[in-house]
Amino acid sequence: MSRTASLAELPPVRPASAWEIPPPFGLRGLFVLVLVLVIGFFSGQRVEMGRMVSLTGEGVLAAVGLRDRSQVLSGLETIGRSLFPPQISDRTEVARIEGFDPAHLPWLAHVETVETHEPKLDPQTLALHDTVDHRAVLVEPVGYLWHVAVKMLETFEIAIWATLLAIVLSAPLAWCSAKNYTPNRAVYTLARSVVGMFRAVPELVSALFLVLAYGFGPIAGVLALALHSAGFLGKFYAEDIETADDKPQEALRAIGAGKLKVMRFAVLPQVMPQFIAYTLYVLDRNVRMATVVGLVGAGGIGQELKGRYDMYNYSHVGTILIAIFLTVLLLDRVAVRLRSRYA
Repeated sequence: MSRTASLAELPPVRPASAWEIPPPFGLRGLFVLVLVLVIGFFSGQRVEMGRMVSLTGEGVLAAVGLRDRSQVLSGLETIGRSLFPPQISDRTEVARIEGFDPAHLPWLAHVETVETHEPKLDPQTLALHDTVDHRAVLVEPVGYLWHVAVKMLETFEIAIWATLLAIVLSAPLAWCSAKNYTPNRAVYTLARSVVGMFRAVPELVSALFLVLAYGFGPIAGVLALALHSAGFLGKFYAEDIETADDKPQEALRAIGAGKLKVMRFAVLPQVMPQFIAYTLYVLDRNVRMATVVGLVGAGGIGQELKGRYDMYNYSHVGTILIAIFLTVLLLDRVAVRLRSRYA
């Protein structure tokens, strides 16, 4: 092939003036951007975003010494002084303990005599006099810490049972919610609707109604968390089943395997790492949410937190918050190890 023919086959060279960089967005994109900014501006005013930025800025300036006083900083300092130091011991008047036996005290406990001064009205002179009263108090050095540990154990048990029930409920829902395994369209629609309903109702709302049905205690908490978690797991299990690689499934179908065997030997080995990750996340979330549903009487540490908060025992609240934080942190470390082992 000649050099002239080769040059003739090359595409024509465009002049430098013909090279143009397209704009990053067109007129439609600019209109959408302006519309989003306008909606965001009015929405931000409704939720006081401007006031939040202003107060936060004042707090930062006060923290670095550029401002004398800040509402946010003062509030945080008040919270810090109220919550710390956390309460560890438990002190109870002996007179309030039914069947108190001084010969059989709890572990590490001892009895102290406390002197109190109280003003009392003299009925003869109608004058106030300072009276001294001596009361015996049972002091347990780690009594409240032990009480919080027991309540946290109950909270963890609520989360465990809620997660187990959620797995049991979500397994058939995931099967029926997967397009490639559901028996028919009606079952698929019904299963998807149930999964969506479970997810749509917050745990706190369902716990309110379940407390009315089952009474105060952990039963309402377990069921409330289980229903919401079943909706979450049912959705994500089904989506993983639908997107699993179809080649191993086709191979098993070609040799006459049924749906159950295909699911067992072709789908589950692919999706099991994701299933474990979702389940561990739900367990971690249920531990935290078990605290929240306890605020409405559904058992666990939440009931203790609500009671202490209502009585302004903020040092007790500080102990509870530290216990919740340590429990969630420990559970997160365990979940990371399990995911790395089975992923």
